[in-house]
Amino acid sequence: MDSRELTLEELEKKKKKEERAKEKELKKLKAAQKAEAAKLQAQQASNASKSGKKKNVKREAEDENPEDYIDPETSVGEKKKLSRQMAKTFNPSAVEKSWYAWWEKSKFFEADPSSSKPPFVIVLPPPNVTGALHIGHALTAAIQDAIIRWRRMSGYNTLWVPGTDHAGIATQVVVEKKIMRERKLTRHDVGRESFVDEVWKWKNEYGGTILKQLRGLGASLDWSRECFTMDEKRSRAVTEAFVRLYKEGVIYRDLRLVNWDCILRTAISDIEVDYVEIKDRTPLRVPGYSNPVEFGVLTSFAYPLEGGLGEIVVATTRVETMLGDTAIAIHPEDPRYVHLHGKFAIHPFNGRRLPIVCDAVLVDMNFGTGCVKITPAHDPNDFEVGKRHNLDFINIFTDDGKINNNGGPEFVGMPRFEARVALTEALKEKALYRGDKNNEMRLGICSRTNDVVEPLIKPQWYVDCKSMAQQALDAVMDDTIRKMEIIPKQHVAEWKRWLENIRDWCVSRQLWWGHRIPAWYAKLEDDELTELGAYNNHWVVASNKEEAQKEASRIFAGKKFELSQDPDVLDTWFSAGLFPFSVLGWPDDTDDLKAFYPTSVLETGHDILFFWVARMVMLGMKLGGDVPFRKVYLHPMIRDAHGRKMSKSLGNVIDPLEVINGITLQGLHKRLEEGNLDPNELKTAKEGQVKDFPNGIPECGADALRFALVSYTAQSDKINLDIQRVVGYRQWCNKLWNAIRFAMSKLGDDYTPPTKIVPDVMPFGCKWILSVLNKAISNTVLSLESYEFSDAATAVYSWWQFQLCDVFIEVIKPYFASNDPDFAAARRHAQDTLWVCLDNGLRLLHPFMPFVTEELWQRLPSRKDSTRKESIVICEYPSPVECWTNDNVELEMDMVESVVKSLRSLRSTLAPKERHERRAAYVRCRLNDACYIIKSHELEITTLATLSSLEVLSESDDAPVGCKVDVVNETLSVFLKLQGNINVEAELQKLKKKMEEIEKQRDSLLKITSASGYQEKVPAHIREDNEAKLASLFQELLSFEEASEQLERASGNNRN
Repeated sequence: MDSRELTLEELEKKKKKEERAKEKELKKLKAAQKAEAAKLQAQQASNASKSGKKKNVKREAEDENPEDYIDPETSVGEKKKLSRQMAKTFNPSAVEKSWYAWWEKSKFFEADPSSSKPPFVIVLPPPNVTGALHIGHALTAAIQDAIIRWRRMSGYNTLWVPGTDHAGIATQVVVEKKIMRERKLTRHDVGRESFVDEVWKWKNEYGGTILKQLRGLGASLDWSRECFTMDEKRSRAVTEAFVRLYKEGVIYRDLRLVNWDCILRTAISDIEVDYVEIKDRTPLRVPGYSNPVEFGVLTSFAYPLEGGLGEIVVATTRVETMLGDTAIAIHPEDPRYVHLHGKFAIHPFNGRRLPIVCDAVLVDMNFGTGCVKITPAHDPNDFEVGKRHNLDFINIFTDDGKINNNGGPEFVGMPRFEARVALTEALKEKALYRGDKNNEMRLGICSRTNDVVEPLIKPQWYVDCKSMAQQALDAVMDDTIRKMEIIPKQHVAEWKRWLENIRDWCVSRQLWWGHRIPAWYAKLEDDELTELGAYNNHWVVASNKEEAQKEASRIFAGKKFELSQDPDVLDTWFSAGLFPFSVLGWPDDTDDLKAFYPTSVLETGHDILFFWVARMVMLGMKLGGDVPFRKVYLHPMIRDAHGRKMSKSLGNVIDPLEVINGITLQGLHKRLEEGNLDPNELKTAKEGQVKDFPNGIPECGADALRFALVSYTAQSDKINLDIQRVVGYRQWCNKLWNAIRFAMSKLGDDYTPPTKIVPDVMPFGCKWILSVLNKAISNTVLSLESYEFSDAATAVYSWWQFQLCDVFIEVIKPYFASNDPDFAAARRHAQDTLWVCLDNGLRLLHPFMPFVTEELWQRLPSRKDSTRKESIVICEYPSPVECWTNDNVELEMDMVESVVKSLRSLRSTLAPKERHERRAAYVRCRLNDACYIIKSHELEITTLATLSSLEVLSESDDAPVGCKVDVVNETLSVFLKLQGNINVEAELQKLKKKMEEIEKQRDSLLKITSASGYQEKVPAHIREDNEAKLASLFQELLSFEEASEQLERASGNNRN
């Protein structure tokens, strides 16, 4: 519902832009394919010219056919046809092409209400029908799709319902502008019926663009259940809800203050009001006024007192509202005005007697003059004063913000802010003006029109929220009946604050596009007042006019009457509040409603916790009989990389489609130029783009964008989105691609995957990767279950990147380096383990990156004895296999990796030319167990550290000379052989620096353990941990000292 609205011109431009983008994408794909083919041909030519190359390599190159690397064309909806050979590099546009249409046609996303599987249901927060995909929608889609795909793969009957919101104000504004631009007519010129027809035409032609874009993100929505808040079924639900609530006394009509937009001529909701903080006198542009209007000014003026008692001075930031003043309030205990109790002031422009009322609630006698002008029809605080003292409520504005007849002949017809100036001059002429001064204030601005919001008294329909709010509060707060959980928990306090201080909800809107209020006014033949709504007890609420006629005939039996339907429509949030159960068929008792309500989780932004989430819960419990969802997950708001709110004027708005497809800096500039920024804003925005995107945004693809957005969710209530992080995940996709290419080359065409894996008989590296895979699966599932999506993404990423690619694939390479019969068994085990890892790893990653995982999984060979699932979409999600877990193997690999890390660290200090040379290395062990482990894994260490040889030394062995040295931990030191003489002084300095770091840790821990009361206050298990850490630090220091002494001795021996 919260999205940017597009004008018709923008939509047409967007349509053309998308068509151009598609053409460009096809050209880019063809160009990439040609480049790939050319590259292959060049390689062939190069290989052919190098006669010294091995004959088999030359033959392979000559046999390569560039066409083998290009995906054949796939008809829309058919399963994607893959190239015979995998492309050398990952290309997101090529990979993400065709899969979605096949998934949709195959009905993988459709839910079955008769299924025996447990249901898991999400309703997509319906985006505005006028909207375009923005980064907030992309975050919502990425998170929700990850949940749905994971649950689908975990055996649930998943339903993710798509829909769009009719967006009353937003859509009406777009179509009004279209009619004015094309025909120079207002909606009033066209008439209500014709205007609504125009909106429906526009909706059918341009609406729903965003749902098409969601397909491009890979959102696995059940499109068979797509709905629209104003379609026939949802409209019937809205009418039924209104009628039921009215009959129960929950909906009523009353005369109250509303937020009024004078351009739209309608009441607007609180969420559509933006507040501008004004520090002092500030001129602002207001729609409809040629000159800027001054705000942040407090004007003082005097009211003459009746009976010649002098004057009373008041102050206001809205001078024009004095035309509607009906009293002046003072504090009952203010000694300055005791003599005015019960007296009157006289209005200087209309002669109205203004009673001086005593009100301790409103008046602060120490602020200003201690006197407050009261305009009950145009100020929320004054409204309450008016009710307390039974004052007159006089509205002085027309619906379009001009002074009406109540304002007096001198000012009638003036726009309100012109009247402000005229009144100030008139007060000066009457010698009642007492000056003005700067005043800090908050100014309400309509987010749709930028008009200044006017508090206006209007008869409207209201929902009594008190009882429903208490139920919604208890559903979250009451431990004995808790029905719903809010995640993260930090938002529970806001839930409590909102619902404990709830006000009744104004659901009337003076628009033409929306759900017409099902209320009819009965104008009786003998009514004195003939205006629509003049008598509040003449309203009849019913499902249709026929029922209203019957009800009116019963109420006004024997009287003649004429029925007229209320011209107002319902607040868009009313139909949105019914969405979780109206999409399932309510008010009918449908199979979907029985199977899928309540839904499982609502995922949305925390900014609409009250405006939408609370209302859904209230209406769901009232009308649906239960909370509409069991959990509410509130995602953070997205900012730019610098933490700034995204704004067109800053040039930092990120369009997800531009991240997916890529865009040049010139393209970014062009988007700004097509907007409506003024020249200064345009200049600032372009400078911002140059700074943040100097080379534009490279093509990242949907998978990389999704993964980045999900990874960011750990950032409290704001996400500072850095495009470079998305680019990083795009590059990571290439790593996945290469891992599969490596696997395919090692598995071979005739490889058959195993039916069973027995880790006990496998090489060390295979045992280890299966054990850490088990841990990654457990951590991912646990994180998903607890809605820690960033942790889940990290668990998957870390396993793929740091364990599978960086370690396992490297340690098994020696098995494939030759046909050594000694490695035959290890080679087969490595193949099987590699296949198992890739199969599980791709399924583990699929909810986050659906496109690349589908493409790669389809390339994996399948078991011959089982029927393979058609798609990874409907495969089982990985679950831990008990026999794969091996803590001892993991501990041994930790030691291996520590040794490798130290050796790589030593290698990195070599001269650039020497860093890639294989060298001899030594590991010196203090403990026999460590010696045994290191000796057992010489092959892994030699491979990972790129060594020519590795020798394991015991503590009694002499340290090798001519080596760089590093201490791994308290039991291990490593030595890397150098060519030529070693710089002893430099090496000693490095060791000294590391020793100082260890000494700091030791001293800090000693300070803690020797503190007063440590033994009594600190739990035994923590004291034991600290003692073990201290022993380890002392031992590590000893190792560093020994290493230093050995270096010095070796240096002395060399000198002798």
